[in-house]
Amino acid sequence: MDALLPQAYLIGLIVLLGVAAVVVARQIWRVRADEVTLSKLEQKDAAKPSDAATLYELGSVQLRKRLYGQAAESLKLALKKADAAKEPPEAQAVIQNALGFAFAAQNNYKSAIRHYRLALEAKPAYPVALNNLAYALEKQLKLEEARAAYEQVIALDATNKTARKRLKLLERKAGLNQAA
Repeated sequence: MDALLPQAYLIGLIVLLGVAAVVVARQIWRVRADEVTLSKLEQKDAAKPSDAATLYELGSVQLRKRLYGQAAESLKLALKKADAAKEPPEAQAVIQNALGFAFAAQNNYKSAIRHYRLALEAKPAYPVALNNLAYALEKQLKLEEARAAYEQVIALDATNKTARKRLKLLERKAGLNQAA
């Protein structure tokens, strides 16, 4: 009976350390994979002009690594290549959305809003771009427009947790402002 408590403690500690090791190893694996991908794409980009898909992939990796300025430049090039290659509107919408995200991450919400709107012109039923647009509008204190955008997201995707959560926050803010 006395030996049971220390054994349970040790087993619990070993399990906790094992879980922590797995989490740390996964994070290292992801970072390393991003580093390898970034290195390959930058070497490929330096060798010759890339296509829109490769530049988009480079921009996406740069966004994950929080290299927002570099990502914006890569995504602008990807957009030019996509326009020149007459890529489908869905591809252009994805690039515009990523470019908007790069600007929003740099707190340049005016440019972000412009790119999110361009993404929605290319693909009107694009919940991710709508969510991002609503958030940027919220940051610009255009709360009614943000609320309308969140409601559009919910109309497109009723299970969208982000839109529901942000909409509730907006309604709570509106309720506080009306009470004051």
